[in-house]
Amino acid sequence: MKTVREVSRLTGVSVRTLHYYDEIGLLCPDRISEAGYRLYGAQALERLQHILLFRELEFSLKDIRQILDRPDFDRQKALDQQIELLMLKKDRLEHLIDFALGIQKLGVEPLNYQAFDKQTLENYKAEAKKSWGQTEAFQEYEQKTQDYTEEDLKFMNTKFMANFVEFGRLKAEDPASETVKKQVEALKQSITDQYYTCTDDILASLGTMYTGDDRMKESIDRAGGQGTAQFVSDAIRIYCQSHS
Repeated sequence: MKTVREVSRLTGVSVRTLHYYDEIGLLCPDRISEAGYRLYGAQALERLQHILLFRELEFSLKDIRQILDRPDFDRQKALDQQIELLMLKKDRLEHLIDFALGIQKLGVEPLNYQAFDKQTLENYKAEAKKSWGQTEAFQEYEQKTQDYTEEDLKFMNTKFMANFVEFGRLKAEDPASETVKKQVEALKQSITDQYYTCTDDILASLGTMYTGDDRMKESIDRAGGQGTAQFVSDAIRIYCQSHS
């Protein structure tokens, strides 16, 4: 049996949080010692493992308690599902990282390089390499742009934004039409040619971010007119679904 402080040291969950879990009936100790200390055995620790995994998956405490307290709760099945969800979360994060690296370097607006002195840029680049340099997309981007000047990068960004100007001209079209599909393919090829290989998975993540990120949405709408970001997002979603 472990005391609340031992469980806290073992799991990284604060003593205060463990007390709170007990108060709301989410995780009760297996027994209370004669001195009044909470003691946790194998059963409670197993339940805590499930709580931590569900919390990692952003389940609410209320939902977790309802799941764990169900008479038909299958611990092995829950663990299998948690593993699957965590794998999906890992894949999604990898796709978002690949995408974010491009945004981090280029954005969807002309970057104001004058706001940074050369040393700051070099430090920033070194930190990015240290953190993300192992991803294929980042390495490909570095290879393609290693000899580019600031003017080259600005030109690339202008050329990239021209895709959204064209999407703006097509807003009256059905996003599932062949014309729009060809424009999605042109956008995908533009990303591949200028930055890194744009897979359908990365493209799908981009489509989500074009409406989910306010800065990106505003930039795209500014290039193609109000509603362009949503139109592009819909077109990409339809395009990717047709390839799945």
